[in-house]
Amino acid sequence: MSAMRKALLGAALVAAVVAEAGGTARAAGPEVLPEADLAHHGHVSLWEGRLGVRLVSENHGPSHVSQATVRLAFSVPLAGGQELPPSCLWGGERVVVCRTGELRAAGAPGELALDLRTVGSPDEMTVAVDTVWRDRSTDRNPKNDRHSVLVLATGDPYVF
Repeated sequence: MSAMRKALLGAALVAAVVAEAGGTARAAGPEVLPEADLAHHGHVSLWEGRLGVRLVSENHGPSHVSQATVRLAFSVPLAGGQELPPSCLWGGERVVVCRTGELRAAGAPGELALDLRTVGSPDEMTVAVDTVWRDRSTDRNPKNDRHSVLVLATGDPYVF
């Protein structure tokens, strides 16, 4: 009997014994995680020390994501004492971290709007957008969920 045939018969025997005992058989080897393709898009505006952020998070699939976390990192410090939406937390004086909620594959996007104040009135700043956690899924196309945007203090929306 060939080695390949012995291996297949051995695997079938293990599956049969496990099934008879009321369990389920799992193949040995690395766990295969679901795949999702998260994407963040939106715009950022800066004027007279005010910062407006509109973020749309989507999942292009193929698997659903029950929860993900996006980090917004700013190159200038933000004024303290500001209230954030319930889905967001401060990660430092220059970082806001927000959960996206459920993102179904090819489903409706999640939206987030922030109205923040900076320390002082900068002429420009950089905003970095990045997914920092996704619920047990992999993303083979991380380019559309990582952005760095240079924002001038013109009040114009800078799109990413």
